Amino acid sequence: MNTTPNALPVIIAGGGIGGLAAALALTRRGFSVKVLEQAAQIGEIGAGIQLGPNAFHAFDALGVGDKARSRAVYTDYMIMHDALDERVVGRIPTGEAFRKRFGNPYAVIHRVDVHLSLLEGAQETGRVEFLTSTHVSRVEQDADSVTVYDQHGNAHRGIALIGADGVRSVVREQFVGDPARVTGHVVYRAVVDKKDFPEDLQWNAASIWVGPNCHLVHYPLRGGEQYNVVVTFHSRQQEEWGVTEGSAEEVQSYFQGICPKARQLIELPKSWKRWATADREPIGQWTFGRVTLLGDAAHPTTQYMAQGACMAMEDAVTLGEALRVHDNDFVKAFDLYQRSRVARTARIVLSSREMGRIYHAKGVERLVRNDLWKGRSAERFYDAMEWLYGWNADNCLAKD
Repeated sequence: MNTTPNALPVIIAGGGIGGLAAALALTRRGFSVKVLEQAAQIGEIGAGIQLGPNAFHAFDALGVGDKARSRAVYTDYMIMHDALDERVVGRIPTGEAFRKRFGNPYAVIHRVDVHLSLLEGAQETGRVEFLTSTHVSRVEQDADSVTVYDQHGNAHRGIALIGADGVRSVVREQFVGDPARVTGHVVYRAVVDKKDFPEDLQWNAASIWVGPNCHLVHYPLRGGEQYNVVVTFHSRQQEEWGVTEGSAEEVQSYFQGICPKARQLIELPKSWKRWATADREPIGQWTFGRVTLLGDAAHPTTQYMAQGACMAMEDAVTLGEALRVHDNDFVKAFDLYQRSRVARTARIVLSSREMGRIYHAKGVERLVRNDLWKGRSAERFYDAMEWLYGWNADNCLAKD
């Protein structure tokens, strides 16, 4: 195992959820790690995210399960309402039977708390160096090492490079160079204090209201002291991928036909962050010698499957397992890691697109959507989720 004090570190581009998860996986294999983060500090923005059992399997494999569990809110069910007539389209219990089936709970959590759990774990190893305000400009490699040049011309040499630099990945741009696919869907996110949140919507559930070309999501955060509010709509204008400040007037203009109970949600936030969303077409190769991609850099997806952060953590665990199997040989491990992840992550990207269509159905398609899960038992829902939530560190590697 690579434990000699003078050994080159593994370089990770990006200090977000994927980068920190990768750092933890690598330190568990005996490596030291250098994280290059372009922001001025290591941190996270955003609001709430949902965590399936697969995310908790990943937290456990990375050694931070207890930290994440202490910060999460455990839901009793997931529920989908029709936003026009309040009809329940589907309800999935996520209590004891769900936990027994998948070995871990369903939860909701603030994105900052996921990041913090991973960051604490990385700092506790004493083997992760963080360089902030450091932007990757180009990458070179030879048979034994990788050299990353930053915006100041500084050279960072490592045994390998993990490109975990998100949806605008510089590493991907150099090695793949493919365009983003801007969806035209805009997401507004906000966090609202419990005292300002409608009592008749204070459910311990991951809740979604689905409407024509739009939907609304809400669920509790931080012990129920806050609520996450997310609204999504098809923009009337040409969108470019990015995050900006949102406006209450714009949000309200897209939800005219929505029932009053759901409409309450868009009146609540005092400030919104506005995301114009995009993904990319799935690719079959994201490993290039001693360089590989991870998380959103490898397989950026829309939010409809609520799996972006979960997939990044799965990637990290799988990478660590591939290194274990190949005795820390990066070239062999990167190949196994890629083969283990391409089809699964592509399924998430493509399923997320289709789920967006189902959520935003109108006309007759809406009627079909509302009939899809009628009368379905909890066990049948769980069977349909097995491919997603049944993932764990023991079954994550492709069989040769």
